[in-house]
Amino acid sequence: MIQGYTPPTELARVRTRALIVGVVFAVLLIFGAFLNRPAFFRAFLVGFVFWIGITLGSLALLCLQHLTGGVWGVVIRRVLEAATRTLPVMLLLFVPIAIGLKQIYPWTSTEVMSSTTALQQKAAHYLNPAAFLTRAAVYFAIWSLLAILLNWFSLEQDRTADRRFRKRMQMISGPGLILFVLTTTFAAIDWVMSLEPAWSSTIFGLIFVASWTLSALAFTILVMSWLSQREPMNAVVQPSHFNDWGNLLLTLVMLWTYFAFSQYLIIWSGNLPEETVWYVARKQGGWGAIALGIVMLQFGFPFLMLLSRATKKSSQKLALLAILILAMRIVDVIWLIEPTYSPGKFHLSWMDVVAPIAIGGIWLATFVWQLQKRSLVPVNDPQLEQALAPAHGH
Repeated sequence: MIQGYTPPTELARVRTRALIVGVVFAVLLIFGAFLNRPAFFRAFLVGFVFWIGITLGSLALLCLQHLTGGVWGVVIRRVLEAATRTLPVMLLLFVPIAIGLKQIYPWTSTEVMSSTTALQQKAAHYLNPAAFLTRAAVYFAIWSLLAILLNWFSLEQDRTADRRFRKRMQMISGPGLILFVLTTTFAAIDWVMSLEPAWSSTIFGLIFVASWTLSALAFTILVMSWLSQREPMNAVVQPSHFNDWGNLLLTLVMLWTYFAFSQYLIIWSGNLPEETVWYVARKQGGWGAIALGIVMLQFGFPFLMLLSRATKKSSQKLALLAILILAMRIVDVIWLIEPTYSPGKFHLSWMDVVAPIAIGGIWLATFVWQLQKRSLVPVNDPQLEQALAPAHGH
């Protein structure tokens, strides 16, 4: 650990509390599994999709930072790296989804998949348990390799101050971002879009690319706001840093909105029954009001607030906005998944609330544990001096 940038001791308390919450809610969730197995697995998918979004979005932001070389990312690099190191936990948490395939996915039923020729072809070539689990293994292998290399090179750069490691991280990050977009697209198709096997959208994966990266940045801003009020980061993090992250947050809010609206516009203008059925299920029985809430609170309000420079420079205001965005991200994931099982009527299980908290507690405890392991800034990064310049009055 580098002297001077040691993580605050308060993190240990945060880790303990997160773990306690995670374990208590996990016990509640296991109890729920005995009461209603299908509802348990579906709620688990909601929690898993939300939290792996923060893990993978952090990996994307890490690649983006190495590729662009922006000083905006130097200060948050350790937070992003710690988030990517939660991947082994997410891999373990994928096991219940693998076990509950028949309760989650309609395509596991031969009766459903033999109803049309198109579905028969999908079942033969793509939508079957063996292919699904093989693809998931490939996704995790790619994500893990990227995370391991970027974390290892960053640590070696800290240890040796060798500038070659910066070049290596940059070289990995270009192909890494392309792989992230491809794997995220296919993972979104497999894990969420295939809940309705007869429906398809070419833009669905890109919605997840934007929303997962948005989740990760909102979470990072929240962590940095907390750290900036404590030593040693109170002498490092400046309003100009929050301004940069606010600008990027605005960009991602707009990108998510663009993709989500493009999908809606294409399906609405096409007006084909096999395509519109997905939106019809998400507009009836109260789901329509939730959709409107997502539009207003995940796009409208953040967009207007982030136009203000004063909001972006204030760590407290930006943190509150980040909390709102993260809350709406969970609502959005529920809106994407749950109407599949109750088309035409609003239905929500208590486990849909418990599962994200249970998984979140375990994820957060792992994240804090990883964050405590290293210096809070990459001390031998060539851009560090430039990133810290405002702190020294330059």
